[in-house]
Parts: sequence; structure tokens; C-alpha cells
Amino acid sequence: MAEIKDPENTILMELKDGTVTIELLPDVAPGHVARMKELARAGAYDNVCFHRVIDGFMAQTGDVQHGNMEDGFNIRMAGTGGSDLPNIPAEFSKIPHARGSLGAARSANPDSANSQFFINFKDNDFLNGQYTVYGQVIAGMEHVDAIARGEPPAKPDRMISVKVAADA
Repeated sequence: MAEIKDPENTILMELKDGTVTIELLPDVAPGHVARMKELARAGAYDNVCFHRVIDGFMAQTGDVQHGNMEDGFNIRMAGTGGSDLPNIPAEFSKIPHARGSLGAARSANPDSANSQFFINFKDNDFLNGQYTVYGQVIAGMEHVDAIARGEPPAKPDRMISVKVAADA
């Protein structure tokens, strides 16, 4: 288990193989961090699938509208929605898209991030300065590495639960 320095800005994501601990970066991307914590506290990320998982690139999840595998799930729609909250403006920084970093998924519009995010499997420097980085996996990356691949995966994995460490 990782040492949690700031429980209010740490996410505990339960996957099939174990817990992934994510340190959020509120000083870098306060809007994105606040949104993730708000959705986690509402239980919105629980049972949401990983709908786009590209080997050697990243695992994308967070479609709280269409991705909940316990509530009207349709894999063909997963990845097309967000939350009922407004989109978040980009918060680009010098933080690199390194292995284990958490990036905000969005459309072509830089200010269209909402609830979806991705975790980088490797250093993806070509994303630097184009997608907001707002967290870093500090423990459990082996569980991320074990997520089923595909666009979409034939049998998608899910986030069983997502909690703010301060609430766990």
C-alpha cells in the first residue's frame, strides 16, 4: 500500500485485481481534481467500464452517462458521454504524460473535458501540453496493466469503486 500524503487529494480505484492509488494534483489542475472528487463522492464512477484500452498507450474510462455496467449499459455508446455537469476548461501544464499519469479525455475542443479520463501505460510525450494531466498512479499500476485491451474490449473491465481516500 502506498503512503498517502494527502487523503483529500488521493483516489482509491478498486479494479478486479486490486486497488490503484492515484495522487491528484490540485495545484496543477484544480478544476479537474474537483470534478473527479465530486463524481467519486457521488458514486458516479462505480461500475464504469474501460471502453478504450490500447496496448502500449493508455486505458480510457469515466463515461458516467453510458459506461455504467450495472445501469443500462451499451458498449457501443460507452465513450460518447459525460456527466450532467458542465465541461471543464483545459488546465495544461508542464507535467508530462508519463507512465501512470492521469489525463483528461476530451473531444477536439480543448475545453470539452467532463468525466472521462485515461491512465497512460507508458510515457506518451506527444500528448504533453495538449491534454490536462491531473493525477499520478502511486501504487497498483500492475492492476492497470492487467485491464482488458480493445476499442472496445470484448469483455471490458470496470472500476468497481472509486473513492476519495479521506472518505474511505
